[in-house]
Amino acid sequence: MADASLRSVTPVIRRATADDLPRVVALIVAGSLDGRVWDDASLPLDRRYYDAFAAMSVDPDFALMVAEIDGEVVGTFQIAVIKNLHHHGESVAQVESVHVAESMRNRGIGEAMMRWAMDEARRRGCFRLQLTSNAARADAHRFYKRLGFEGSHVGFKLTL
Repeated sequence: MADASLRSVTPVIRRATADDLPRVVALIVAGSLDGRVWDDASLPLDRRYYDAFAAMSVDPDFALMVAEIDGEVVGTFQIAVIKNLHHHGESVAQVESVHVAESMRNRGIGEAMMRWAMDEARRRGCFRLQLTSNAARADAHRFYKRLGFEGSHVGFKLTL
């Protein structure tokens, strides 16, 4: 994708396959803010990525998705449907690991991915779609707010 213009594009949003994993992992690594060295993200990928993908693939409440333009994976996200006792036992959809290739940002790809996630959450009967975003990602926060997300909670993480 050498064209760096900011024209909007319409990606194909589809479930990832095992063949997509190297590109998905590369997108995640490129977008990482944690400063870790991802030694296991070099090719060939560590078997753990494929094992995790295999487990995800058989879980009906989980999907690893990619956004594709002209046959190239340019974005990725994960969506999980979580059973919940809150709100009369209705489910919640959780979006994680949202990444768009830097060269393809500001072209509507992230919005297309989030619109797909919203539609899927509604289709699955979820009462809420939620996500967390690193506090340092001000541009991402503006993006999510523009799509109607509210910064209503403070998230906490504990590295184990």
